[in-house]
Parts: sequence; structure tokens; C-alpha cells
Amino acid sequence: MSTETAQPDGSATSSSSNVARQFATIFSPPRPLVLESGEQIGPVTVAYQTYGKLSPAKDNVVYICHALTGDAHVAGRHTPEERKPGWWDGFVGPGKAIDTDRYFVICSNILGGCQGTTGPSSECPETGKPYGPDFPFITIRDMVNVHNGLLDHLGIEKVLAIVGGSLGGMQVLEWAINHADRVGAAVILASGAKLNAQGIAFNAVGRRAIYSDPLFHDGWYYEQSEKPRFGLALARMIAHITYLSEQSIELKFGRKLQDGDEFRFDLRSETEFQIESYLHYQGKRFVERFDANSYLVLTRAMDYFDLAEKYGSIYEAFEQTKCRFLVVSYTTDWLFPTSQSKELVRALVQARRHVTFRELDSPYGHDAFLIDRELPKLASLVSPFLARTHQDLAEGTF
Repeated sequence: MSTETAQPDGSATSSSSNVARQFATIFSPPRPLVLESGEQIGPVTVAYQTYGKLSPAKDNVVYICHALTGDAHVAGRHTPEERKPGWWDGFVGPGKAIDTDRYFVICSNILGGCQGTTGPSSECPETGKPYGPDFPFITIRDMVNVHNGLLDHLGIEKVLAIVGGSLGGMQVLEWAINHADRVGAAVILASGAKLNAQGIAFNAVGRRAIYSDPLFHDGWYYEQSEKPRFGLALARMIAHITYLSEQSIELKFGRKLQDGDEFRFDLRSETEFQIESYLHYQGKRFVERFDANSYLVLTRAMDYFDLAEKYGSIYEAFEQTKCRFLVVSYTTDWLFPTSQSKELVRALVQARRHVTFRELDSPYGHDAFLIDRELPKLASLVSPFLARTHQDLAEGTF
């Protein structure tokens, strides 16, 4: 994949055929980031990746906001030997839905994460040790303020579009409302104005699994030989169930046994069914790349997000926006069901905003926007939406 590297002045220079992870330091004292809670943090390191070439007018920027456990590695490979490409490689790249031959794409790891951006596992400048549980409470707004701080660092005043699914969609909504002058279009996938009570309940059980792990040590486990992998793996297993659908689980696994054709009649066997083995695998792989404290911080930020509570109503929140919207939901998504997307659309119509909505039929549940075989349907919506927005902004008709 051909990539470009953005410079602090907003220019772009050719890079290698493999995408590079880059870092920026922003919100350094004496101007730290003031969080929504009133606490301050700084400096903040941001890990990000860019794709494509920034136009001379700097009018072709598409900023992708990743979901809960994602990162900046949205597409391509860091090295030719890397086993898998970025998490949205089928959607971002030359000639793809978000066409890097046309757009300059930015994706950064969110504040509170553990893939290079400042989070609980980062070194606290005051102690020289990881923040751990002393990392301040953050919200979706704080994450979006860091995204905009990175744009300032890169010398980019406005983005053509912001795109995100799930927690990324929440970031898109927050951005469109609180940085209205900086965005032309907002693409919201499988998300909503809040996480419903059922979603909060699953997050609570996941956090309890982490807290109950004897290796958690109240969050001070970084100097321990063993990390709280059991609790974090269980949290991932619980969450992963919400990303699937009954239909997708039945199609892929049903009641098939993992080994052999007969029951073992052994209570000590934890992976007798294939679905059990799959969930254990997901948990094991997750602890290899994620931090338990980050999981606690980010799920709480997701729980707190509520546009109606913050602004009086979703309609009043959208009255502050200036961009056009594309809202997409999936028929079998029960974490963010279509009813939540329609709630957004009704409020946008009431606020007299330009909005396009589509519910896509898919058996894959909440994760459908990440499934390769589902991407052509999504591309048929996102690609023309971005192209039309780009054209209208260039012609001054929007």
C-alpha cells in the first residue's frame, strides 16, 4: 500500500510501501489538556497513521475514529512480514471505499488506549512510573479533543469527513457537535446517542471480571511478573458475544463439538463445544495486545456518553451541528439496534440537517461493519457519500 507521511505543517512526503506508525506530542505544559471532569493531563502522546496524499488545499482529509479495542492501524501492514493487515484494510486503501488515491486518511489511537497514545500504561511524568489506576477519568469529548489537537499539530483546519463505528461513532457524534466548524460530513456506523442499559450491564460484568482477578492488584500490576490475563480474557469473551448475533453464531458454530462426535461427560472440560473454544481463543488473543486498565477506562467513557442527558435532547444537540450525516445500522445488531440509529435520524430531520440513513441486512450482528464480505454493501453507501460531499464543498454548494 502506498502511504504518505503528514508533517506538522500539513504537507505530505512519500513513505515506504508499508504504513508507518507515527507519534505526536501535544498539550504540553503550560497548556495541558483540560478534561471534562476538570482534571488536567499533559503532555499527551498520540500514535497515528496516515494514508494517501494531503491536497494543496488540505480539503481531502478523512479522519477515522476506531472502536473500543481498535487502534490507529486501520489498513496496510507495518512490515511485509506482519501476519495481518490493519483492521479495516478491506475498506481503506487505493480504489477502496475510502480511496487513499483521493483522500488523505488519518487514524489515531484514542486517549486512554494502550497502542501508543497516552493511557494508563503510559509513564506518568510526575512519578516516572505507569499511571495505572491513577490515570484520570476520561470521556468521549476528551478523546475528540485529542483528535482535534492532533489536527492542530498537523496544520489541518478542517476535515472533509469523520468516520466511525460503535465507540468510534460516538466520537463522530461528539466531534460533529462540539467542533462543528471543522467537519464537512459525519459517517456513523452501528452506533447511537447512548449505550443502552443492556450494554452498560455487559460492560459492568466485564469490569467485575477484571477487578476480581487476583493478579489485578488494584491496577498496580505493571511491575508484576504476571498480568491480570484471566479477568481481561473473560471481559473480552463477554463483550465479544455482544458483537455477534444469534444467527451468526448458529451459522458458524451451532452445537458442533470441538473434538469428536460424542459428549465427554466431564465438567472439567471448558471447551467441549466449538463456540466455547472460539470464545476462549478470542480472550487469549486479546490479552496479548490490550491493557486491563485501558479496558476499564474506555468502557466507562462509553457508559457515560449520553447526548440527550448532556444537551437536554438529541435534537438540541444536533442544532449545534453544521455538517451532513450518513447513518448506517444493521438488522441483527442488538448492541446498537436500528431503533437507536432511527432516533438519531429523527432528531437530525427535526433539526433540519442533511441526513442519509440506511439499514443493511446482515447476519453478522454488531461487527458487520468490520466483516470483509459485508464491506461492499457499506462501500456502496460511503463511497458516493464522500465523493458528493467532496464535490459540493469544492464547488461551494454545501
